[in-house]
Amino acid sequence: MLGYVLDEIFVQHRAPSGHPERPARAEAVRDALLKAGIVERGTQVPIREATDEELARVHSGGYLDDLVRTIPGKTGWIDADTYYSPRSWEAARAAAGATSRLALDVMRGELSQGIAVVRPPGHHAERDRGMGFCLLNNVAVAAAAARAHGATRVAIVVWDVDHGNGTQDIFWDDPSVLYLSIHQYPYYPGTGAPSEIGGPNALGTTVNVGLPSGSGDAEYLAVFDHVIVPALESFAPDLIFVSAGFDAFQHDPLAGMRVTFAGFAAMAARLRSVADRLAGGRIVVVLEGGYDLDGLAGGMTNVLAVLKRPALEPIALTPLPAFTGSVAGLARAAIDATLAAHHAHGPLAAKPTR
Repeated sequence: MLGYVLDEIFVQHRAPSGHPERPARAEAVRDALLKAGIVERGTQVPIREATDEELARVHSGGYLDDLVRTIPGKTGWIDADTYYSPRSWEAARAAAGATSRLALDVMRGELSQGIAVVRPPGHHAERDRGMGFCLLNNVAVAAAAARAHGATRVAIVVWDVDHGNGTQDIFWDDPSVLYLSIHQYPYYPGTGAPSEIGGPNALGTTVNVGLPSGSGDAEYLAVFDHVIVPALESFAPDLIFVSAGFDAFQHDPLAGMRVTFAGFAAMAARLRSVADRLAGGRIVVVLEGGYDLDGLAGGMTNVLAVLKRPALEPIALTPLPAFTGSVAGLARAAIDATLAAHHAHGPLAAKPTR
């Protein structure tokens, strides 16, 4: 049974006028999932706030103390992009806690898969600071909770258009967590180069593929088939998280990618296939960015359809892009750069291009 997180508290994180990370984002996804029949196809997971222990596994005590002093009941900014409103701290703790509860229910076998429609988003929140619209790192809190409750290896796939610097920072030197990011590069926040492969104790468990602006379904699926899926197959995680931003959508106002609904569905299908084969089907999809409301709604409903499909058809391997001066050629160069950086370390070590 698929579990899902939807709750009014995530609308109560109120945005200043004109801010792209606004309550309508969660409302658009919620309404689309309800229309798609998620109530009949799954079970709702009640929210809870993340515990102090859960937060302390991934965020420093000083940073958490600063948030507690600064945010509850107030309005303001922690940086030029990242705001808070009177109920933001409640929403942030609920986002991290509900994602953790969902993940633990999946780990225990009480649920088969999960979708969490939460905000504020989390993948930019580092151990010691929030940024990029993010206060707490929801997926990192949940991944650490899963590790604390028996998961030996956890994989986190970030397909948000921005690099998930916060998640990378938190698990940089942890060999039990495989971090994989496909993102527009160079772009916000400037990290995510192929040479960023992890700390001395975890070389090769951080995998970054930075694609050029204009990349679409073919380029994304080539990355999945030649980098992300092989890394997951070698790592063999117990649980897969997806930091699912939909700002790579072709009509998103903040980025320059060209992914369609079919592309998001195809990425989800590949991850579900790996989860079914290697992780007992355990996969948890968590909302991150995405600022076109139709893109958010259609992206997540396509993911839901893939997760609830009775069986997946065989997936054909996407060919590598050709070496040309086009977007495709730049994407090929990005794939090759990542594979070269991982030649000697981690799950992609010495793996030939498929």
